[in-house]
Amino acid sequence: MQTENPGGEAPKIDTSVPHPARRYDYWLGGKDNFAADRESGDAIAAKFPGIRTAVVENRRLLRRAVTHLAGEAGIRQFLDIGTGLPTANNTHEVAQLIAPESRIVYVDNDPLVLAHARALLTSSAEGRTAYLDADVRRPEAILKSREVADTLDLSRPVALLLFAVLHFVTDDEDPYGVVKRLVAALPPGSWLVMSHATADWLPPEAAAMIQSGKHGAGRLRDRDEFARFFDGLDLAEPGVVPLAEWRAEGEPPPAAEVSMYAAAGRIR
Repeated sequence: MQTENPGGEAPKIDTSVPHPARRYDYWLGGKDNFAADRESGDAIAAKFPGIRTAVVENRRLLRRAVTHLAGEAGIRQFLDIGTGLPTANNTHEVAQLIAPESRIVYVDNDPLVLAHARALLTSSAEGRTAYLDADVRRPEAILKSREVADTLDLSRPVALLLFAVLHFVTDDEDPYGVVKRLVAALPPGSWLVMSHATADWLPPEAAAMIQSGKHGAGRLRDRDEFARFFDGLDLAEPGVVPLAEWRAEGEPPPAAEVSMYAAAGRIR
């Protein structure tokens, strides 16, 4: 596996500022988080008690989506942006269980994720896994990276995974342009799969807390705003739905308990 650290220096971790990947780890019951992450996580949970259900369901969605892509859709390449700290059922584990030759590039911008990626994100002998330290807000830097060039063949279909990451991109950071530029670099037959937090089921005070600069997402988006990311793509069944309902296995929790949307679209 390859990793990237453009400056060549050991990554610096600011433990005084909460980071989405480490806060997510805390909600999942992990140990790779700091006091600031736990404080922020508890503040959000106080306003939105379903947050722990939401992050668990988001991981379950990843497993279902990657299973569909590697199985039914026949995808063998994955670009997972905003991967977070390694945990059970990472993208390469799910994909390579179905197709050992699958190739995956993980992208995140937390130094702690980078440190763990070196040790934990391994690959099958037939496939390949790489990690890139980069930010989704700079899609060209991702697409032109050595990691992508050495691992993925962009002339062949790729699954672009954006799980629970675009709600950290504010409107003035051009989230639709970011996704459009990533999608434009992929050939027909590729896929975009996304999950995204919403305020559609949240009390106003909870939405305000989650969207605050200190504690949460930069921008919660409603169903129409989320669906706009898939303009021009062919949506897979069941379309744009509450996250836990996307190809659910068993009875999903109520939409209000998760408060996220999910969808998968095929690039024409």
